[in-house]
Amino acid sequence: MRRFERGRVKYLQRLAITIAASFTIGMVTGGTLTWHVLRGVASTAAAQSADNSAAHDPAEPRAVERPGEQGEAVPAALTGSAANATAIEMLRDRHLKMPVDVDRDDLRDTFSDARGGSHAHEALDIMAPRHTPVRAVEDGRIQKLFTSKPGGLTIYEFDPTETFTYYYAHLDRYADDLREGQMVKRGDVIGYVGSTGNASPDAPHLHFAIFRLTPERQWWKGEPINPYPVLK
Repeated sequence: MRRFERGRVKYLQRLAITIAASFTIGMVTGGTLTWHVLRGVASTAAAQSADNSAAHDPAEPRAVERPGEQGEAVPAALTGSAANATAIEMLRDRHLKMPVDVDRDDLRDTFSDARGGSHAHEALDIMAPRHTPVRAVEDGRIQKLFTSKPGGLTIYEFDPTETFTYYYAHLDRYADDLREGQMVKRGDVIGYVGSTGNASPDAPHLHFAIFRLTPERQWWKGEPINPYPVLK
């Protein structure tokens, strides 16, 4: 009888040890599995957060200034053809003066013409006799008088809101006493048609371009806008 009781006690002890060991293993295994699951969830959340941060960088400008008395904003994401169309519409409302006194019906769209192989022209060539006066298309400020190998004698004029640059190139000469920082009025003579730079001496013309300035307002940098539909 005592032997039976001793055997029963040993059996119960072994059973308790087995249950305790199984429970411990289960906790460890389950905990490891749970840790891996939580780690995977956290990694996925972090990746999604990184994607969202890249897509919505708070340092990225969300809008740039747009001309107009109301200070309306043009989304910075508006680029390419959409931005070009918007800028053209704004500029058409200003009724810019022709930079050279020629018939608007004689204009030809040269904005997309190829130059130098793959380089797009991004400007309007207005054919006119040498020494024909070149006029400011709008009130503004003469931001830069610059001489370059391709453009020859050039003028960069900022519009009153400093949103656009008007670029006049291949000039024969500047108007008398023209200087940087000078305020000009629509129609003022600022230069004369020529063929300086890489223009053909046999084909004097005004190379006229419009650029929408970047937020830094650097006179040499901007998004090209087709002048043809603006002036036509």
